[in-house]
Amino acid sequence: MAMHSFVFPGDIDPEIARIGSLPFMYMRTDEFSQINKESIDILLSLIHCKDGRAIIYTGSGTGAMSAVVENYVSTRSKALVIDGGSFGHRWWELCLYYGAQAVHFEVPFARDIDYGRLEKTIASERPEVLLCQQHETSSGQLFDLGRICEICRRYGVSPVVDVVSSFLAEDLDMDALGIDVCVTSTQKGLNVPPGLSIIFLSSSLEGYPFAHRGYYWDFESNLSNLRRGQTPFSPATILYLQLNARLRQLRSEGGEKANIEAVRHRAEVFRRECARYGWGGAPEVPSSAITAIRTSDTSERHIFKGLIKKYETFIMPGNVPGHYRISHMGLQTDEDLVLLAERIRECEPR
Repeated sequence: MAMHSFVFPGDIDPEIARIGSLPFMYMRTDEFSQINKESIDILLSLIHCKDGRAIIYTGSGTGAMSAVVENYVSTRSKALVIDGGSFGHRWWELCLYYGAQAVHFEVPFARDIDYGRLEKTIASERPEVLLCQQHETSSGQLFDLGRICEICRRYGVSPVVDVVSSFLAEDLDMDALGIDVCVTSTQKGLNVPPGLSIIFLSSSLEGYPFAHRGYYWDFESNLSNLRRGQTPFSPATILYLQLNARLRQLRSEGGEKANIEAVRHRAEVFRRECARYGWGGAPEVPSSAITAIRTSDTSERHIFKGLIKKYETFIMPGNVPGHYRISHMGLQTDEDLVLLAERIRECEPR
């Protein structure tokens, strides 16, 4: 029986996966440098960050978030953190860890932001930078970046956005929105094994005096090396090669628009099945990246364990009993999704 993954990054294209078993080049070569330069060019085009810069780190998305707080947020007098779940809370924890002054703007789990209250808070607190998610992965809630960035423009606030689970799943145009920094990683929409994270810096930050508060994540050190296609430290070479192959594939298949449409279609197919089985609990504004459902399962996680044992299939349990999340990244057919719903129902205690 073949294993099926409905967690991030999902089932990976066999040709991309195969690269992981091949001999690989030494990283300090012109060939590797050219591969990295090409990857950065494609990444910047996918997120619409013209004349911007990107840093590819060997490390998880949290590492990149930490880098943003170390290098950028720490140079600002005050941050406002939108905390609507586990990953919004991570921005808050990072600000506390590094001693960055921050305002905690809490949003109920799986609910949308009260944008009027957000504007009033920004007007009274006057932060210089705002930290948020486009999609709060822990709940499935999609926030309205257009409204957030419009408020930021009115009050001269610099937007920093975690797009780890929304990049290539939701419309995202850094330049049009006026976002200064975005953070993502390889194991979500890029559908590459975990291990690399990416920071996008808009052209508005060209020449910005970043801080030097972390040796490994230092922006200037990494940007200096990337001008020649290199990294200051040993990279996860295989992952860089898989990323480049995947980016070439995305470009040949129609770029981000085609991928976003495919993800949206999968979400629609699966949600029709959820409605048929009566699984509610969806967030107020759901993202196409995942479907969040509330089942009759208990804290014993019968569905999670049953799917693994019977079908070698993985979905994501939530922090609340009976709450599950199903990713729509990676290789999925309509038939796969219909069958998954049937199997979830089979494993659900009744």
